[in-house]
Order: sequence, then C-alpha cells, then structure tokens
Amino acid sequence: MNRLARERSAYLQHAKEQAIDWYPWSEEAFEKAGRESKPVFLSSGAQWCHWCHVMARESFEDEEVARLLNEHFISIKLDRDERPDVDRRYQQVTAVMGHGGGWPLSIFLTPEKKPFFGGTYFPPEAGFGRPGFKDILRTVSRLYREKKDEIDAYGAELVEMLKPGPSPAGKADESMVHSCVRQILVEYDGKYGGFGTAPKFPMSGALELLINRFFLTKEERLGDAVKKTLFNMAKGGIHDHLGGGFHRYSTDQEWLIPHFEKMADDNAWLLRNYTDAYAVFGEPRFREVAEGILHFFRTDLSDPSGGFYASQDADVSPEDEGGYFTWTDGDFKAVLDETGYAVLSAYFLHGKGAMHHDASKKVLFTAFPAEEIAKRLGMELRTVEGIIGEGKRKLLEARRRRQRPFVDTALYTSLNGLVISAFLKAYRALGIEEARDFALASIDRIRALNVSGGRLLHSEGVDALLDDYIFFSDALVAAYEVTGRTDYLEQGRMFMDACITRFRDESGSGFYDTEDEVIGMRLKSIEDMPHPSANALAIPVLNRLSFACGDERYRTLAREALDAFSLRAQPIGLHSAYYFCALDGYFNLSELTCNLLPGSDLARGALSVFCPYEAIRYGEDRGYIIPCRRGTCFEPVTGVEALKESLTGRST
Repeated sequence: MNRLARERSAYLQHAKEQAIDWYPWSEEAFEKAGRESKPVFLSSGAQWCHWCHVMARESFEDEEVARLLNEHFISIKLDRDERPDVDRRYQQVTAVMGHGGGWPLSIFLTPEKKPFFGGTYFPPEAGFGRPGFKDILRTVSRLYREKKDEIDAYGAELVEMLKPGPSPAGKADESMVHSCVRQILVEYDGKYGGFGTAPKFPMSGALELLINRFFLTKEERLGDAVKKTLFNMAKGGIHDHLGGGFHRYSTDQEWLIPHFEKMADDNAWLLRNYTDAYAVFGEPRFREVAEGILHFFRTDLSDPSGGFYASQDADVSPEDEGGYFTWTDGDFKAVLDETGYAVLSAYFLHGKGAMHHDASKKVLFTAFPAEEIAKRLGMELRTVEGIIGEGKRKLLEARRRRQRPFVDTALYTSLNGLVISAFLKAYRALGIEEARDFALASIDRIRALNVSGGRLLHSEGVDALLDDYIFFSDALVAAYEVTGRTDYLEQGRMFMDACITRFRDESGSGFYDTEDEVIGMRLKSIEDMPHPSANALAIPVLNRLSFACGDERYRTLAREALDAFSLRAQPIGLHSAYYFCALDGYFNLSELTCNLLPGSDLARGALSVFCPYEAIRYGEDRGYIIPCRRGTCFEPVTGVEALKESLTGRST
C-alpha cells in the first residue's frame, strides 16, 4: 500500500494498492526529485474517467511499468476534480506541445515543476498509432540524464509561454451580443441540433443565451435552434432514459453514443436549460426531462442529509465500456413480457445504438415517437404510452440490480454552488418545493463542511478557488431571492467581497483562478469549459448583489469585467457564450423591488414568472412589486398577471 492510502480523494484511493511509489501533489515529492536528480511523472485524472481506469489497469498495474517508474522517476497522482488549478495549467502545456488534451493527462516535469514532455493515454506497448508507455519511460529517463540542462531550459520556456501577458480591455456594448448569436448560429447543426459535429457537447452557455434572446426578441430561428437541440438530446443516448440526467458528451453527431460518465456540473447546467426552455416554450417534454435530472441528482448524486456528489463513473469495469447503461435483446426479453418487449424494443433498441466493442449491447435512444410505434403495432396510443412507462420502470429496477458504477461522493463547494442554483431555478419554474428545500439543506451542509474561520474551502483540506467563491455566492444570492432571508444575502456578499480582495486583477479587472500563483502563474479565463466560466458568472452575481444591497460598487466591477474580457470573448463566441449572457443581462436586467412578505402568494407567484435576467430586493410589506428595466421603473403591480405583462410586454 502506498502513500495514496492517506488521501481523501476516491480517485487517489483507488491507486493505493498499486506497486508504484505514488505521491500526492506535494512539495515533498518535488523536493525528493531534486535531491535524487530525477524527473517527475505526473498522472492527472478523475474517478469518472474511462481511459484513466484503462491506463491504470494496463500500465500502472504492470510490474515492468511500476519498476521503471520507481527506479527512474518520482511519481505523482493528481485528482483533477480536487486540484483543477494544477490540472488546467498542465493541460494547456500538453496542448502547446501539440499532443491535445484530456484525461488521463500524462506529463513529465523537472523538480522545479517545469513540464518538458506529455500526452494523454499511453498503452503499455506501442500500438493503435500510440507509442508504448514503457518505451516512453525508458526514453525520457535517458534523455533527462543526458540532456538535463536542455530539458530545464525547454521547460522554463514552456512555462513562460503559458504565463498570460497583458490583456487589453475593449468597450463592451450590446451589439456584441447580436454578433455572438449570429456566430453561434453559423455553428448550429440544423439536422441534429447542437453545435459542430463530433464529439458533441451540449454547450449549455450557448443554449442559455439563445433561450434568453428568443424570450427578448421572439426571433423564431433562435427558438427553433433551442427546441431542436433539446428535443434531440432528450431522444438520444446521451440522455439516460431510465434513471434521468445526461452523460458527459456524445461521441457522434446524432447524440446517440455517449461517453458514459455523469457529471454534477453538466447536469446542473442542463437542468437550467430544460427548466428555462419549459418556462419559455411550455413544452411538457422539457419539464419531464428537467424532472428526470432532479430525480437523478436525488437518487444517485446527493447525500440524503444535504449536498451534491461530484460524479458517477462511466463504467463498472474498463473492459465493458458503458456496461451498466447498455442492453442486449436478451436483457429486454428477460425483463419484459411479450407485449412489453414488442413495444420497448421498437422504442429503444436500434442498430445505431450498438457499442463498438460488443454490437449486441446497445445504448437506449428513441428513434420513433410513441405515435409511430402505436401505428406500426396496431395499438392504441394511450396503451402504448402506458406500456412504455411501465416498461421503463421495470428496466430501471432491473438495472439497479446490476453492480452500479462508482459515485465520487466528494462535496466540492463549486459543484454544489452550481447544482444548488439550478435546483432553486427548478423550484421557481416547476413549483417543486422539495427541490427548494433540498437546495437550502445543501447550503447548510456546505457551510458546515467547507467554511473554516470565515474562509471558503474547495473541499476538506483544499483552499477554495475562484469557482468556489463565485458559484457558491451565486447559490447564496439565489437562496435570498427565493426566501427573502437576509442571512443568505449577507453571506453571499461576504464571500464576494473576499473574492474581490483575494482574486481580482487590480490592474486589468476580472478574477484570477487562484489566490496565489500555481507553478508560477495565475490564470484569468472567460471560456466555458464546458460549464460557464466563473468570470462570466461573476458579472450577473455582482449585478444582483448591487441591486439587492444597494451598493453601486458591485455594478461598477461588473461593467469593468465586461470591458476587460470583451476583446478575448468576441473571437471565440460559442466557447464563451455565457460571457454574452452576462453582457446581455447587464443591459436588460429586470429589477424587482418586492414590497411584500417573502412566501406570500404574490411573492411565490412572482418567483414563478420567467425572466432571463432578473434581480430581486425585498422591502417593507406593502403588497406590491415595483418592476424596473433599462433605467425605467413602471407602476407598482399587485398581481402575477400584471407582473408577467410588465416583464414580457416590453421586450427589445
């Protein structure tokens, strides 16, 4: 058993029995590398990562690999969910080297943490166009001994290349939102929905922008793009039709065959997308999918006492990719009666869903609607719908008897902030009180676990990063808006103030990702990766705090951040879409002064009215709401319909 046995991370714990003399990320490891004049091998991955487990089985459990690593290297294992700041920097290095990125990340460092060679997954022996890991270890060890000075110089050069240079600010204006929307539509896949070809990620920030712009403009092509994307994702294999929620991404253009890991951040933002789409379009299917995501979180990805877990593994074993989630024809026949099999196999089992490693196993997706199945089988639609509902229940019960993929039960502050905010949004749009109550219980859980001496933690023993401060502040402000409780607002403001003090770039505005330098640098990003960036989300949080607290300083900081990132965000449009949500919201923010009791009929009704960009402030109980937008305040309203007309009847 190696040092990783003492670590909290489930991913690191899974390597504790390996014969490799692993270190966690620590100064101790680099100091030993310096004393022994050895290079460092860093393996960064995550519990949910299929290829991480493949490389562990093939290479890290191989005796020859273990011997080579122990004799010639100091080896470090990193959980990228626990230390995303470290992983992010070395991912960028690997991309600069021309080896792409992803997990597992396999990178070689000097004792001064300077990278000099890297890649991702390496098989133990050469094959499939990839060099063998054993050969790489021998070659790197020899080159480090023979050309150490050159390697040191090259590593220093790479680090300097990564350090962000001056980032000139522009002047953010509303026309940039329209330009970004046009750019997104150029990349829109009119046949299958979504953006680009394969692999295909949901790109939730872009979906949110299109939903919001449709609400404001009623431009049909925006609504059509959103609806086609959300309907096709919901039909595809990327969607878990039995247990709810979504897998991380689709390997194909049609949303059929996913990478099977299920992530808290992906599902949090997709919950927002489907909830908002239901509020705007009124499509029952969008509500059904949103409720399925809520069910997945509560059933599989949350602690009963509060708090949301990080992820569910892609696989039970690396040998059977997606085995837990896939089905054979025989599996269906074993679970369903003759009629159920006829209906459910026509509904879910299709040739395009066949897995590459075993064509008998299929990913479930719906190629035909229930109406077509009914017509094809000569049955009543209502009967077919009932059989599908009952069949899904039986299949889910049978699936739950299988060995389940591992769930990483780490309670990261950043991920919890994302999910809590999404749950509160779902409560407002769908009226599900249990979603609100569990979100508030999760705030209490995170405050108890990950707040120490007034400072926020990422997880136990790990200092908070920018994402933790921004996402949790967002959750606290959302909790204030739902409940009217000022303790949420005060703590949200406290964490935002701490974030401004510790993370803000005083010379150029915006926020760095870490409080202190990591491998000699602090990064300031606006890209959605793939969930919206913390710098982008900080802008609407600052705006809402400004209104709720009556502090114009926050709005000034929001405006400065918009200007600071304007030149960087424009060229990458789709990949920084949430920045443009923040920009759109800056100009189109609806401010509601709620002079009424939180929890009153009018207050609850007001929360249920969809508005894409909104800030709420509670005042004295006078029984009315004053809506303001774009610098103009309107007559007080005393009913939900009047409020809805005020928010929807003055769109631009």
